[in-house]
Amino acid sequence: MAITEDLDIFLADFGVSCTAGAVTANGILDMPSQILSDGMVLSTDYTLTARASNFGSLIRGNAITVDSVAYTVRETMLIDDGKFVQIALQKT
Repeated sequence: MAITEDLDIFLADFGVSCTAGAVTANGILDMPSQILSDGMVLSTDYTLTARASNFGSLIRGNAITVDSVAYTVRETMLIDDGKFVQIALQKT
């Protein structure tokens, strides 16, 4: 017997609306800051975790709007069993 799961449940509590082309779905945006240059510079990396079936085909340079903010895709990586994708972003 195969185990099936509702992947939308993983995105329900912390997900924000994301739109790329004609696809709109929820994703989780992470914005960790990093201290560089001996504490003189702060850098923020933007990473979106979403269902691969929604945004797994995005490639470098594609546009995506996350929580009403425009971003450009830097890299797309499948994670774990390939049901989710992690997308590195930069603000446009």
